[in-house]
Amino acid sequence: MRFVLLILVVLLSGCAQQPAKDDHLYRALGERPGITLIVEGMLLNIARDERIVDRFRKIDIQRLRDKLIEQFCVEAGGPCSYTGDSMAESHKGQNVSRSDFNALVEDLIAAMDAQGIAVPVQNRLIARLAPMRGDVIEK
Repeated sequence: MRFVLLILVVLLSGCAQQPAKDDHLYRALGERPGITLIVEGMLLNIARDERIVDRFRKIDIQRLRDKLIEQFCVEAGGPCSYTGDSMAESHKGQNVSRSDFNALVEDLIAAMDAQGIAVPVQNRLIARLAPMRGDVIEK
């Protein structure tokens, strides 16, 4: 009988209304159009960044753009799905150093500055992306 009650509770809890997703960061970044401008700005910054531009020469930039938009959208709480590879898989064997990673973050910050994104909002996005650092940097 307890097993039946447990199953019933589990099933009913699945029917309960889920709390609303927090999309404040997504909205603060300008939703998908704003995120798109940030990603495109970051990629343009990378193209001018002698420290890391060579790492992107053989990359399908259009695909990278699309996956970064998806990823930033998801991380910001937007109504998106990320369809790319995991960070560990997509960076495997690329020997990304801390300085490479930091240069990319600087290019992202410059892109957000150019779009007028407030520093606290920038910090919230970076905090959401930061846990991926360990999957990107070669150990």
